Amino acid sequence: MAGFGKWIGGGLGWAFGGPIGALIGFAVGSLFDGSGNAITQQTQTRRTTTTEADFKMSLLVMMACMMKADGRVHKAELNVVKKFLVTNFGEEGALEALQILKTLLNQPINETEVATQINQYMNYSAKLQLVHLLFDIAYADGEVHLSELSLIERIAAIFRISAADLGSLKAPYNKQSDPAWAYKTLEIEPTATEDEIKKAYRRMAMKYHPDKVNNLGDDLKKSATEKFRNINEAYENLKKTRGFK
Repeated sequence: MAGFGKWIGGGLGWAFGGPIGALIGFAVGSLFDGSGNAITQQTQTRRTTTTEADFKMSLLVMMACMMKADGRVHKAELNVVKKFLVTNFGEEGALEALQILKTLLNQPINETEVATQINQYMNYSAKLQLVHLLFDIAYADGEVHLSELSLIERIAAIFRISAADLGSLKAPYNKQSDPAWAYKTLEIEPTATEDEIKKAYRRMAMKYHPDKVNNLGDDLKKSATEKFRNINEAYENLKKTRGFK
């Protein structure tokens, strides 16, 4: 297989072992790069902090679970995922990811074991970002399948993501159908006062600031700004509808 600099060049830490390591090891041919050289010792060192490569490989495995959630992989889903990968990781990164992903789709994946490994090592901010990206994929084609949403909910439960945070991540995708989406995004009730709305905005802006995922690399920090924009949009929406500055 070709080199995977964009996806494992930063060095795998905790994802080198456990169920994710087994899946990725098989997918990339015992973790050898295109020149036939083993990946550096740094890559093989087990670390407990989440590297960019740990996050990206976790995302690929979760994406494979999503695509197989309804029991079969559809060509339309692969096209949606390809577009998502190009948007978030560029042409080169997307091509590398697709090679790994296609192999993962042919492997049995225990979603509970994988999610448990991720929960053990990944911090809360990174897990929020991972679930956010899964929602991106689920809603990318404009047609959300219950099997996909159910999978995200199961993963979020293993990640110990609160119901309020899960609702906040999901709400912006339902702007057209849910009049209360802005309140849910800010994790408040429609009865909230102006002062409560302002406090909620400051709290959420801090929680989802892109700097929270600095360690995951520029690509993922860039994608994290989308949720940050959703927080701002929800706040501006409430300022306009409630008539305050």
